[in-house]
Amino acid sequence: MSSQLSAPFSAFPPVVCLLGPTASGKTAAALALAARRPVEIISLDSALVYRQMDIGTAKPTPAELASAPHHLIDIIDPLDSYSAAQFVADAERLIGEIRQRDRTPLIVGGTMLYYKALTQGLNDLPQADPAVRAELDALAAGRGWPALHAMLAEVDPVTAARLAPNDAQRIQRALEIHRLSGQPMSALLAREAAARTFTGAADARYRVIALEPSDRAVLHARIAERFDAMLAGGLIAEVERLRARGDLHLGLPSMRCVGYRQVWEYLDGDCDYATMRERGIAATRQLCKRQLTWLRSTPERVSVDCLGGDYVAEVERAAGW
Repeated sequence: MSSQLSAPFSAFPPVVCLLGPTASGKTAAALALAARRPVEIISLDSALVYRQMDIGTAKPTPAELASAPHHLIDIIDPLDSYSAAQFVADAERLIGEIRQRDRTPLIVGGTMLYYKALTQGLNDLPQADPAVRAELDALAAGRGWPALHAMLAEVDPVTAARLAPNDAQRIQRALEIHRLSGQPMSALLAREAAARTFTGAADARYRVIALEPSDRAVLHARIAERFDAMLAGGLIAEVERLRARGDLHLGLPSMRCVGYRQVWEYLDGDCDYATMRERGIAATRQLCKRQLTWLRSTPERVSVDCLGGDYVAEVERAAGW
């Protein structure tokens, strides 16, 4: 155990995890909380880790980043990857370091896989295999991701049923696991869940507060407005700069981020501007739906209406601060 974590977790109050779907106001709430107490924010976001990707990830502005200490933002190049295992190691280290400074760690974001890995542990699925991924990328380039989704439906219908036909990253991962293990990912996960001892108690080291909309239509309208603001703010130029590097491509996790993939395809000439905009908004709404599904399967959460008049005060009360 590292020196930063020399004191037992139980000696401290639970770490507050502020989770929520895209456009639910997580950043604004976190900054408001940081203005009231000595908070350091640990990002729980698989897109904010990338440098040079600011507009499409809704990354906090330089002024916002300067207003409170932030961690796990701008830490890797878009050519590289960042795993849930890396997040867990980094987050646990940071929690210890922040507490040593007599400050309060606050985990904020919407990458639910990271939260699950942090609080429930990592699964034993096969590690990523670059050769298999390259083969699947080549197949997708020729046939399209819906065709690979159909392939997945043949070998793992349970996983395929919960994935959209263009959910490239998850389709690829499920096919990769099947090729490496010879078994459906859904079967491996079900076996692991059955083997895990379930006590019925949440991980007491963490307190999860979920920002959830009382009216999903309002959140959908926010998503459309925010994507339009990103386009007006230079998202296309940002993707053009990334393309100009010459070493990035749509097979990378970074370029599969919502918004970046759709703009990249637009720049490739695969669609017109209006279609790109529609696809970007639709993909963001699909992401929002997946995030809400994850949250609603998290019984330990305290739900706060992100559309409420003073939802920040509600979050603060739920945190016990």
